[in-house]
Amino acid sequence: MANLVETPPPAARAAAHPLTAAPAVSPFVKYPTLALFLISSLGLFLELLLIRWISTEIRIFAYLQNTVLVVCFLGLGMGCWDSRRGFHLRDLLMPLTILVALLAIPPTRSALGEISTMLGGFQDFLIWSPTISDGWMRYGGPIFGLVLTAALMVLLWEIFVPVGRLLGRLLDEHPHTVKAYSVNVAGSLVGIWLFVLASAFYLPPAAWFAAFAVLACFFLGVNSKERTRDMALLGLIVVLASVAGFDPLYAETRWTPYQKLSLRNETQADRSDTPQFVRRLMGERGGFTSGEGQGFIAVNNTGYQAMFDLRRETVAADPKKFPPAQSGWSQYDVPTRLHPEHKSVLVVGAGSGNDAAGALRNGAGRVVAVEIDPGIIEIGRRLHPEKPYDDPRCVVVNDDARSYFATCNETFDVITFGLLDSHTTTAMTNARLDHYVYTVESLTHARKLLKPGGVMVLSFEAQKAFVADRMGTALTQVFGHAPLVFRIPQNGYGWGGLVFVTGESDALVNERVGANPELKSLIAGWQKENPTDLPGLTPLATDDWPYIYLERPSVPVLYFLLAGVLVLLFARGVWRLGAAATVKNWSVSNAHFFFLGAAFMLLEVQNISKASVVLGNTWSVNAVVISGVMTMILLANLIAAKLPRLPQIPVYSLLIGSCIGLYFVDLSRFAFLPYATKAVVVGLLTSLPMLFSGVVFVRSFAATDRKDSALAANLMGALAGGLLQSITFVTGIKALLLIVTAFYLAAVLLRPKPTAPVAKSEPSLV
Repeated sequence: MANLVETPPPAARAAAHPLTAAPAVSPFVKYPTLALFLISSLGLFLELLLIRWISTEIRIFAYLQNTVLVVCFLGLGMGCWDSRRGFHLRDLLMPLTILVALLAIPPTRSALGEISTMLGGFQDFLIWSPTISDGWMRYGGPIFGLVLTAALMVLLWEIFVPVGRLLGRLLDEHPHTVKAYSVNVAGSLVGIWLFVLASAFYLPPAAWFAAFAVLACFFLGVNSKERTRDMALLGLIVVLASVAGFDPLYAETRWTPYQKLSLRNETQADRSDTPQFVRRLMGERGGFTSGEGQGFIAVNNTGYQAMFDLRRETVAADPKKFPPAQSGWSQYDVPTRLHPEHKSVLVVGAGSGNDAAGALRNGAGRVVAVEIDPGIIEIGRRLHPEKPYDDPRCVVVNDDARSYFATCNETFDVITFGLLDSHTTTAMTNARLDHYVYTVESLTHARKLLKPGGVMVLSFEAQKAFVADRMGTALTQVFGHAPLVFRIPQNGYGWGGLVFVTGESDALVNERVGANPELKSLIAGWQKENPTDLPGLTPLATDDWPYIYLERPSVPVLYFLLAGVLVLLFARGVWRLGAAATVKNWSVSNAHFFFLGAAFMLLEVQNISKASVVLGNTWSVNAVVISGVMTMILLANLIAAKLPRLPQIPVYSLLIGSCIGLYFVDLSRFAFLPYATKAVVVGLLTSLPMLFSGVVFVRSFAATDRKDSALAANLMGALAGGLLQSITFVTGIKALLLIVTAFYLAAVLLRPKPTAPVAKSEPSLV
C-alpha cells in the first residue's frame, strides 16, 4: 500500500500542522494508527448509540431518524474543517454530559418528550402522539418544539465536532493513506458490531455508555488533572444514563434489538395522583383504562399492547368489565370464527400472544405466530395469562412478516394481521418497520398463502381517514372486491381498532358473517356507531412507495422546517469555528468528494430498502447490509493497493453502469430462492456499485494533499444525501438510483488532478 503516490510528502504536511495541542506523550500521538482505529470505532458506536437512544426517548426522532444522523455528519464534517485545532476529550464529554443529564432529570426529560406532541399536529404526516386541539400550544407548540429540537441538535453537533477534528487530523497526517483509510473503515465496522452485539444481548443504555467510556479511556488527558476530570465526566455520564433508565412506574424495562419495551400491570398507573406528564408518556393509546390485571407493554414510552385474559371463565366472572353481548366475539376471536374449519391459522404481528390465544380458544388445529421482536415474544411466552406460546398447536416464528410471506410454503384457512403498527424507523431510511407489510405486493404475497375458501382479517389502528382508505383500497385491488369494514370499540375485550375482512369473494364474506347472527348484529351496531367511508382515492402503498402514514406523494412540511433548523445550525457552526474562509475557498476537489459522499449515502439507503423487501426488515438484515458495505470498501482499498495502475475511467464506467443496471433489476424476483442463496445474490448485486465507488474514492483520497478537507467534503455530501432521501416521499425509492447516477457523473467531471509531480516509478492516482 505504500507504493501509492501521495502529494505533498506526509512529513511536509505533518510539519505544517502537527498535533501541537496535545502533549508529546499523548497516546494518540505515539500510536496514531491505533488512535485512528479507536476514534473510528468510538465515533460510529457513539453515533448509533445516540440515534437509538434519542429516537426512543424523544419519539419524534423515531419518525425523523435521519435528523440525528445528519447532525452527526455535520459535526464530523465541520470537525474535519477544524482539524488543526488540538483535540481534548473534554470537548466531547461536556456536551454529552449535558445531553444525558437532560434525559435523566424527570422534568427536562418530560419536556423533551413533549416535542413529539408539539410537532405531531401536522396533517400531512401521521405521528403517534396526542394532538393539541386548543390553546396557545396549538400554534406556539410547533415553534417551541423546533426551538427544543434546535437545542438538541446543537448538543449533538458539539459532541461530534471533536471526533471529526481528531479523525481528520489523523487521516491527514498518516504516512500511508490507503492503510489509514482501511483502518478507519475497519474501526467503523467494529463500532457497528459492538452496538449490534449490545442490542442483541438486550443491554440497556447504561451498558452502552459504559462501553463508550471504556473506548474513550484511550483519549484521556495526559496530566493528572486532565485525566481526573475526564474520568469523572465519563463516570458521571454512566451514572446519569443509569438514572435515565430507571422508571419506578414500570416493573420491567428491556431494550430489544428493535425498541424499548416497558412492562407493568395496568393498575400501577391507574392512580389519580399519577402526574399528568407521566400519564401522557405512558398511556397515549388508552392503556390506563383498558382493564385491570392485564400486563401492559409500552413501546418507546408509548402504550402499545396489553395481554388479555379472555378465557370463558374469566369473562363470565366479570360482566361489568366484559359486556356479555360481545362474549366470544372479541377482536381476537372474530378471525377464526369466520371460517367453519380453521384448521390452520397464520398470525402476523403476533405480539405477546392475544391473536394466537384467540385462535387456540376457538379450536384452531395449528397456529403459526410471526413476530419480529424477540423481546415481545419472550414477554408473551412468560406472562400471557392464557400461555398461547406454550401450546403445542402454536408455532412461534421470530421473523419479519414480509420475509415470512416470501419464504412460506404452507397455506392457511385464516390469515390474521394483528395490530401491526410501528413506532420505529429502520436504520438510515424513512421506512418504518411495518411499511413493507402493507404494500400491494405484500398483500398479494399474503393472498397466495390462503387456501380455497380462506379468509383474511386485517386489523389496524387507522387514526387518519386516508390510512383506512389506503388499506381498504389495497385489499380491493388485491382481492378484486371491497372488504367488509367495521371498527371494534375499546373495552375489556381489547383495545379495538379498524377491521377489514376479505376472501375469495363478497359472497363468501357475507355468507360467513351471515352464518353467525350474533356477529352480524354486532357488526351492524359497530358500523352504525363508527361509519367508515372508503372513497378509494388515496394513493396505494407499494414496495417503491411504502409510506402508509403519508397522505400523498409529497415532502412533509415538518421536513422543510427541520432542514431550515439545520441551515441555521450550519451557520452557527461556521461562526463558532471561524470557518468562513473554509467555506469561501471551497474547491473543485471538495465538490468531487461532496458528490461522492452524497451518492454513496443515497446508494446505501437504496440498498437497505431493497434488502428489506427481499430479505426482511429485521435488525440483523440491516446490520449485515451496512457491514457488507464496509467490507466492500475494504475490498476496494485492497484493489487500489494491489492494482495502482488500474485506469480510472473504466472504474467510473463500471460504477455508473452498475447503478443504471440496478435501476432495471427487480430484486423481489429473487424472493423465491432459499434464504442463503438470495442473500448472496441480493448482497452482490446491491454491493457492486459500492465496490467501484470505493475504488474511486480511495484513489482520489490518496491523491489529494488535504485529507481532512476531503473527508469533510465527503461527510457534507453524506449529510446532503441524508436530506435528499426525503425526495423518495415524492419519487419513490427506485428513483434514488437515477440521482445517484447523476451525482457520480458530477464526481467524474470534478475529479481532482495531481497537485505535484509524481515519482517516475509510481503511477498517477487520477
